Amino acid sequence: MSSTSSVPPWNVRRPPGADGRVVLVTGGNAGIGYFVAEQLSAAGVTVVLGSRNPAKAEAATASIRSRVPDARVRAVRLDLADLPSLETAVESLDVERLDAVVHNAGVALDDPPRTETGDGHEIMFGTNHLGHFALTDRLMPLLSAAPAARVVTMGSFAAKSERLDLDDLQSRKDYRPKRTYGRSKLAQMYFGVELDRRLRAAGSTVASVVVHPGGALDSLTPSRPPVHVRSAGARLGAAPAALLLQGKHAGARPAVRAVLDPAVRGGQLWGPRVFGLRGEPRLEPLWDHLADPRVAARLWDASRELTGADFGALAG
Repeated sequence: MSSTSSVPPWNVRRPPGADGRVVLVTGGNAGIGYFVAEQLSAAGVTVVLGSRNPAKAEAATASIRSRVPDARVRAVRLDLADLPSLETAVESLDVERLDAVVHNAGVALDDPPRTETGDGHEIMFGTNHLGHFALTDRLMPLLSAAPAARVVTMGSFAAKSERLDLDDLQSRKDYRPKRTYGRSKLAQMYFGVELDRRLRAAGSTVASVVVHPGGALDSLTPSRPPVHVRSAGARLGAAPAALLLQGKHAGARPAVRAVLDPAVRGGQLWGPRVFGLRGEPRLEPLWDHLADPRVAARLWDASRELTGADFGALAG
């Protein structure tokens, strides 16, 4: 007697149990990161929220525990814009292994002027890309200690129409906030793809997966007071947008699937099913410009130089 498959279909509302796994979610105190943390906690994952704001992290952990009574969730202080602090942040995880990290935290600036991190990097590129690049380097020993760890990078649909200027990664010549944000997210996605290529070449058990949330709006996101409160007016006003877009709780699902689904493989891109904007997570073809290994390799080398990250066997 045969079975067509021993793996049940993926259910976004009832992912498989994952007791014993430990996952770090950067920026897990708000937005999509919060819902990634809540959904992973409901699956039994021990979740560590990486947050630069202790008060917001405390509010997020309390909210998760109110909805998942047996949640194993805690927070560590993590500031991706402060590269020298990352070593201390990783030490404060106080774990023997890490089963996954979800690179979710991000900075978006709506208006000028251009600002820089304390390390002298444009703040969106420096936080969204360089901070996660350097953090991954420091996490590799913990990730390698897990049987099959995953690095999940949260990209953005905004990156689909952007292209990197490798001669102006810091937007010193051409700073436009929306473009700079989109390019910073594109850099993150290039990193996720290139990281997996290097992991495979090194024979590592760690896999790197890239995801994006589609069109995720606060006005379509259910309330999680005090982390997020949606008014009745906002809910009614957003009703037409729900035809094409979704809330941040749904935008979190590609990342949750990338962490938990055994069918997900390194080097893949996952996003919402309907036009890449809303719906259940699905495997997408890798965007054409993301598949360019020359751009990815040049960005990797530039990122190593800017951060001092070594990556050991993955460096070459």
